[in-house]
Amino acid sequence: MTKAPRAGHVKTRLVPPLTPEQAAQLNVCFLRDTATAIEQACGSQAAGIGVYTPVGLEQAYIDILPPKFQLLAQRGDGFGERLTLAAEDLFRCGFHAVCLIDSDSPTVPPNIFAQAVNLLSKPEDRVVLGPSDDGGYYLIGLKRNHPELFEGIDWSTERVFEQTRKRANELELEVALLPNGYDVDDRASLRRLSDELLDELTPADVAPHTRGFLAALLKAEGKIFASP
Repeated sequence: MTKAPRAGHVKTRLVPPLTPEQAAQLNVCFLRDTATAIEQACGSQAAGIGVYTPVGLEQAYIDILPPKFQLLAQRGDGFGERLTLAAEDLFRCGFHAVCLIDSDSPTVPPNIFAQAVNLLSKPEDRVVLGPSDDGGYYLIGLKRNHPELFEGIDWSTERVFEQTRKRANELELEVALLPNGYDVDDRASLRRLSDELLDELTPADVAPHTRGFLAALLKAEGKIFASP
C-alpha cells in the first residue's frame, strides 16, 4: 500500500525534523527496501504489486519498485475502505491469497514476508497479522476476501490490531501472528530507526537504502534531529 512520494504529501509527520523534500526521499527509500525484501522473500511463489495513489503518478514508481512489480490503483476514500477494496481487487486478479503491507516499516526482513507466504499456503482459512508496536499492524494476510475485517476499526489508533484480531475471532478465523515490527511515522520512531540502522552491530542487509540515506543526512548536516 503506497502513496506516490511527493514532497509535502508523504511522511508529513516527520516535518520537522526533516524537510518536505527529505521526507519524500526517505519515503522512496522505505519503498525500495520493502519492495526488495518482498521480492527476496517470495521468489516465484508470489507477485509484488504496488497498490498506489493517486492515479496519474504511475511514472513515479519506475525507478523505485523492482521491474517485476505491477501497479494497481487504490480505490475508496478512508483507509479502511482502501484496504477493503485493495483486497477485493487483488482477489479479482486471480490471487489465491493476499498480503497487504504498509510502506512505513522498512526494517521488516525478507524471512518475515516468507513466513507470511508459507502460512497462507497452508490449508484452511486464516488471517495472518504482523503487529506493530504502536498497536496497529504492518501486514495483514488473507486466504479469502473478508471485508468485515476492515469494518468498524478505529484506524490510526493503538486499538487497530486488537480490534482486527477480535473481528477475526468473531468470524471464527484462525489468527497467525508474525513477529512484532514498528512503523516510522513520527519523530520518536524516526529516532528509533536511526539508532537501529546506524548501529554498527545491525546487519548491513537491513533496510540498506534507508540506512544509506540516514547516514548521508547525518554526514551532511551533523545531526538528523533538529531541536523541537
